[in-house]
Amino acid sequence: MATKLEISKSLLSPPGDTIQEHIEFIGMSQAELAERMGRPKEKLNDIIKGREPISTATAFQLEKVLGIPAGFWMNREKTYRKELYELQQQEELEKKKDWLGAFPVNDMRKYGWLPDTKEKHVLVDSLLKFFCVASAHEWERVYIDEEVSVAFRVSLAHTQNPHAISAWLRNGEIQSKEIEIAVFDKKKFKDALSDIKELAFSMPEDYTLQLQNICAKCGVAVVFTQNLPKAPISGATRWFHNKPIIQLSGRYRTNDHFWFTFFHEAAHIILHGKKDIFLENVEGTEIDRVKEEEANEFAAKILLKENELQEIIDAAPLTEEMIYDFAKKFRTPAGVIIGRLQHLKLIPFSIGNRFRQKIDLFN
Repeated sequence: MATKLEISKSLLSPPGDTIQEHIEFIGMSQAELAERMGRPKEKLNDIIKGREPISTATAFQLEKVLGIPAGFWMNREKTYRKELYELQQQEELEKKKDWLGAFPVNDMRKYGWLPDTKEKHVLVDSLLKFFCVASAHEWERVYIDEEVSVAFRVSLAHTQNPHAISAWLRNGEIQSKEIEIAVFDKKKFKDALSDIKELAFSMPEDYTLQLQNICAKCGVAVVFTQNLPKAPISGATRWFHNKPIIQLSGRYRTNDHFWFTFFHEAAHIILHGKKDIFLENVEGTEIDRVKEEEANEFAAKILLKENELQEIIDAAPLTEEMIYDFAKKFRTPAGVIIGRLQHLKLIPFSIGNRFRQKIDLFN
């Protein structure tokens, strides 16, 4: 049984059909038409069968011989070639089902990254447009090929699910284009971190919007992107089209993890180069451990200075009430202090967890 695609191709009519219909109507043969146009019979037959396109010169020859305007033939040819190309593309897209199946398509549709359809050729076409690549082969070269990869200056070849990770990163780029930002100013951004720390402490309802606005004024795009299955990334930092991007997922859904991740990513922008990309919690990518430690140390000191931490330590044994008072004194989220003390094994993991605020960036 013929497929919809096969039926569509069989119904597609080349401009030559119209030529043949017209010369039959006026009683002219292909041989006579070829003679009057000064074209070999074989070439004219190729045009009538759609094997050869109607050129501008041919269109004007037909106008002179048949009395039908050249514009008609050129438009007929243009429409036919467009429809033929679209059907050929559909055939090619149908062959890319395996490539499509490697992506978390259902979630990408749910989040609105892809159209809500189950037609595979439409989804493949939309996926190529999403990534701004001409074919699945180009996606492979951009995101996987270790020698050719240019998108993030890092290959995703050794990650567990490069398809999902690339989709998450790409959506962050798309989101960043929707944010109007100033020219990047490193000093201004660094100075703004004290205001952002205060924002972390106060946690108003619109903290995400305020965070984006503060950073945008400094030339940094902050975007929030839902995690995809098999792409459990908590954050990423990179420069895209000369714009620094901090991309956050809110993966752990607590304020201490969220703010530490933000300041960690901010450190990469302030301390490290434009050619680097940093992906948090992604196994299989090359990790610069020195730069990661620098970013960790930077974030820790922003949230709680060393002398502040020492003052807390010196006050041991600590109670939850004391920790809460220190949080107000140092304008640092209590959950951050709890997490720091637990990490240093100064308090057990059973103490203070109620101070961690639950967050959900997407509800």
